[in-house]
Amino acid sequence: MSDNLRIFLTGQCEGFEKLSDALAQVPGIEVVGFNEHPGAASGAIQGGHLDCVLHATSSSSFPATEIATIREHTRVPLIVVASSEASNLLDDALSADVSDVLLLPALTENVVFAIRKATHAPRRAASAEKREGRIITVFSPKGGTGKTVITTNLAAALARQDGRRTLLLDLDLQFGDAAIMLGIEPEKTIFDFVNAPGELDPDKLAGYTTKHKSGLDILPAPLRPEDAELVTEAKLGRLLEVARACYDVIVVDTSPFFHGPMLATLDRTDELLLVCSLDVPTLKNVRLALSTLEMLSFPQARVSVVLNRANSKVGMKQREVEAALEQKVRYEVASDRAVPLSVNKGVPAVIAEPGSDFSRAIEAMAKGMFPKEEAKRSGARLRPSFARS
Repeated sequence: MSDNLRIFLTGQCEGFEKLSDALAQVPGIEVVGFNEHPGAASGAIQGGHLDCVLHATSSSSFPATEIATIREHTRVPLIVVASSEASNLLDDALSADVSDVLLLPALTENVVFAIRKATHAPRRAASAEKREGRIITVFSPKGGTGKTVITTNLAAALARQDGRRTLLLDLDLQFGDAAIMLGIEPEKTIFDFVNAPGELDPDKLAGYTTKHKSGLDILPAPLRPEDAELVTEAKLGRLLEVARACYDVIVVDTSPFFHGPMLATLDRTDELLLVCSLDVPTLKNVRLALSTLEMLSFPQARVSVVLNRANSKVGMKQREVEAALEQKVRYEVASDRAVPLSVNKGVPAVIAEPGSDFSRAIEAMAKGMFPKEEAKRSGARLRPSFARS
């Protein structure tokens, strides 16, 4: 039996014939037929032999009648293809029983990706319904505190614990460094994902993430600073909801600002790690951040202060930090020579130097993210967790 994806083409629009010819040359894709009129194609599309139908429309309005005709004869994934001038039908199409919308001209590989995504969507969606991932946001109101080092190592540690499915989302949209700290040169970024045509869904997300050897997936920041403004709050909110359905835990790296993307992330954050270091300017900014979080009505129970480089001898102690912040430090992370060495190698310290003081602190932090699971394994009395209210 052939492993080819069998597709049928209906309708007509500018560029559709050229696309049909290109698809016929793609290994793994079999164009089994074409009919401009869906009603006349009923005999060809009914039955269980097809994997996908592509319907082209030259109209600027949603082809509801044609879609209904196709649906009378087959329930396989349906993709609407239109010229770029018909972009206003996107919202109507995505609210109907349509897997995706493609605007021509488009690269053949992008069309093939959409077809493969649509044909795998039922299996992936079924597994996604079982998840409601935990969102852990790492934030520092001042640069240079080691926030991204902590984020990347925490994500790697979480991915290596118990086979937990983990996504690292880099929302330092202008100057994100998460990918480079993991030694990854990504082909696709969050900019590409949120600006791709069609619905933001679990299957599309799977096509835009990059797998790291630790087991985590990463969706990196845009490659160019000017692309950051195109990652809107609405699209980011949808991305986080999709990610929550696909992953057990989503670790979010952020920029040092309370701007739109950060506020959209806070609305969905289960635990906020607020990174502080032993210096007065950072301490001042962290105090202001705590005050801002209070004004935003963010639950204090979800805020955990992380004291980075806690063993540095700089004339300041942890108790002074706690007194200034009026909040206890929950996690201490040691200053360790393993950190700059691992950053320069592009390998997280929890992988390169698992026995270092820094790595042990990160592993303990990762276990603290899921205290109920740890208590069950140890048979200990369950500790209160920071559950969503």
